[in-house]
Amino acid sequence: MAESTTGTPVQALAFSAQGTPRDRVALPDETYDGTVNMAAMHLAVKMYLANQRQGTHSTKTRGLVVGGNQKPWRQKGTGRARQGSIRAPNWPGGGTVFGPTPRKYTQSMPRQAKALARKSALNARAGEGALHVIDLFGYDTPKTSTLLQLLARLDIAHKKVLILTDGVKNNVFLSGRNLPKVHVMPYSDATTYHVLWSDVVLVESAALGTALAPVSEKALAKVKVVKKKQERSRKAEGNAAEGKAKSAKKVAAKKASAKVAARKAAPKAAPKAASKAAPKAAAKKPAVESAAKKPGKAVAKKKGK
Repeated sequence: MAESTTGTPVQALAFSAQGTPRDRVALPDETYDGTVNMAAMHLAVKMYLANQRQGTHSTKTRGLVVGGNQKPWRQKGTGRARQGSIRAPNWPGGGTVFGPTPRKYTQSMPRQAKALARKSALNARAGEGALHVIDLFGYDTPKTSTLLQLLARLDIAHKKVLILTDGVKNNVFLSGRNLPKVHVMPYSDATTYHVLWSDVVLVESAALGTALAPVSEKALAKVKVVKKKQERSRKAEGNAAEGKAKSAKKVAAKKASAKVAARKAAPKAAPKAASKAAPKAAAKKPAVESAAKKPGKAVAKKKGK
């Protein structure tokens, strides 16, 4: 068990609903006193995940499958192993041995332990500087782009964000319902699992008991948010370019190897041609020599005469 407490008050960054920075806000000491109990958080997360299981898995034993009412063959005399039913576990289509059956995975924790785990999770996020305060989520109509712009200005659009509102606010919930990394719920309904699941927690100031007065905000330029389709297209273009580069390299390598092979083959062809021409030249030389020798003999004979 790791439990730590600090006497200094915990402060958090504060922003307006459009992302304008405000002065830091001191969090209430009743909840945010620095307590972080790892054991309680572990039990709370394990309990939450176990309670999500339906437990409807079921298999049939040999008494539930169809068929196998009589013995497939007689006990002795066939030379085969004795069998009592074709629905035994060792037969295809037979029953399952020790298979799963419907059951409940429900777990429970003491009320004070659950409260300690939730408090520890909130303190852990506040201690990391991942808990921000928003003055007011006053959405008149559901608008996903408005909420997405807020996350983009806070530079947390790529993170998992938990938005905790002061009570049920349907417009805020509908605004974040279509964002896969955003979860909107009332502050009182947040569990240990949801707080630990998120990377950043946005809490409405009224939920903490310290309502912040709205501030006059200037017209802010829209922050570009890269959508999934644009990311996919960019990745596809990058992959295509890499594929073209690889294919060009392969073609160049093939051409280079062909040139090297041609260079290696060229010297070998020349000696072969020379070796073929050598016998022909050797065959011509004796004839020339004989022709040269014949006149000499004739001259010698004349001189002798």
